[in-house]
Amino acid sequence: MNVNADPDGKLVSALVRGVSILRCFSNKTQELSAKELMDLTGLPKPTLFRLTETLCELGLLRYSERLSKYVPGLGLLSLSSPVLTRLALRQLARPQMQTLADLTEGQVQLAVGFRRELCLVEQANSLGNPIFRPEVGVRTSLSRTASGRAYLLGMPEEEREAYLRDLRAADPQRADWLGHRLDDARHDLAENGFCRSHGDLHRELESIAVAMSKPQDGELWVFAVTLPVYSPLCGKLETEVGPRLRTLVRSVESVLGASGLS
Repeated sequence: MNVNADPDGKLVSALVRGVSILRCFSNKTQELSAKELMDLTGLPKPTLFRLTETLCELGLLRYSERLSKYVPGLGLLSLSSPVLTRLALRQLARPQMQTLADLTEGQVQLAVGFRRELCLVEQANSLGNPIFRPEVGVRTSLSRTASGRAYLLGMPEEEREAYLRDLRAADPQRADWLGHRLDDARHDLAENGFCRSHGDLHRELESIAVAMSKPQDGELWVFAVTLPVYSPLCGKLETEVGPRLRTLVRSVESVLGASGLS
């Protein structure tokens, strides 16, 4: 987050800057030099080194002498563990997700979103499934995935429109493209009860997604099924896979209601 985007001065700038350093790392970017961190965050050298030293002392960041780069620290694991433990819905959904993964010989994913963040929190794979398996905790694209589009359409309209306005200001072409994809997603949702990926993120994969009907404690959950494009079930998304995915979501909602967790 840009500190300058806080006109009311409600945020602690040092904390925002420290978090901005940590957010530079991802499953695809695991090692960064000081120069790369300065370029990514826009922080001046003295500020960056003061913050990285603090993050290293806290165990949230580590400097690798071998690589001459910074890497995420093990302390981040202890911070993420309570989050995963709190998400009890993962445990409730996991058996049904595995059943559906085995039936489709594919992958079933569960993502949870808050504001403009959507993260993978659980997945189930059939035995011998060749589909790429992302790590739990990885952010899910809001624009290029079935889960992201289902999440966007599940947002309050004013939040979705604000997201699209900001995207249009930063990248008009991408915003126009996403607008067309959301029109497709609305049609799919109305006709079939799910959103689909159209292979936008991985051309060799086909995905469909269904969001839960309402947020849980302010967070919206999205279930998805991913199949390789050569799977015979890719031709049966509307008649077989989609109905099974919708049944899974409604079943989980029923269990949540019965358990009082909703």
